[in-house]
Amino acid sequence: MKTGSIGIRRARLVDAAAIAEVHDDAWRYAYRGVLPGAELERMIARRGPAWWERAIQRRVSILVLEVGDEVRGYVTFGASRARSLPYKGEVYELYIQPEYSGLGFGRRLFDAARTALANEGRRSFVVWALSDNEAACNFYNRLGGRAVATAEETIGTANLPKIAFGFAARHARQGGSRSAS
Repeated sequence: MKTGSIGIRRARLVDAAAIAEVHDDAWRYAYRGVLPGAELERMIARRGPAWWERAIQRRVSILVLEVGDEVRGYVTFGASRARSLPYKGEVYELYIQPEYSGLGFGRRLFDAARTALANEGRRSFVVWALSDNEAACNFYNRLGGRAVATAEETIGTANLPKIAFGFAARHARQGGSRSAS
């Protein structure tokens, strides 16, 4: 694999199709056999390039991982949606193209999101993972997350248990810069 330069930056409109491709590949890799097949494909189909363009236009916090000039991963984050938990922020999604997983890129994206959350004043955050997604659960455990809650997610006809991992954010950068690259 020739990597050239590797960087993390805010998503731009021109990234929408590439983010959709990463999403599709990563979801099929992570959730085939975990989610009902037809439901997985429906969920993937809903998150095409137009969906990502709208998210970027709405200024959703999305960072992309570039390897060379190609988007190979992304992370989305913001305010915690779990009001019952004492965490101010949340990493909503973190996905890497399967052939780039296990190389430290997920950790780099996670660290960039953690720093960006701290820069937004979100000193603690949570990440949810399906319990059956062992790779994700192991990843968040290795990063120092601790299981702080459980819940169930209904996807199609399946009721799937999920785990919330709690984290402390990194200290904010001097000057309050919101850039994560």
